[in-house]
Amino acid sequence: MIPTLILFGLVFGRWWRSALAVTAIGWPALLVATSTLGVEPRLLIATGFALLNTGVGVLIHQGVWWLFRNLRNQGRAPVTPTRD
Repeated sequence: MIPTLILFGLVFGRWWRSALAVTAIGWPALLVATSTLGVEPRLLIATGFALLNTGVGVLIHQGVWWLFRNLRNQGRAPVTPTRD
């Protein structure tokens, strides 16, 4: 499931707050619904790892997006505000 959560972070990394919120709620709900884990302390640990894995995907997405914007704007002259 680790690659799935990283992929989720990569795909929805633009909306990183929402992606992490969905992971924090959806992953434990999925584990409880499929009877993989009950409501127990290990569920918090599993949720933490899910957030960590999704966060890795989000960080990769944000890093690539930042690099793309900087390379795209590299040749352009900086915009300076004008005074009236």
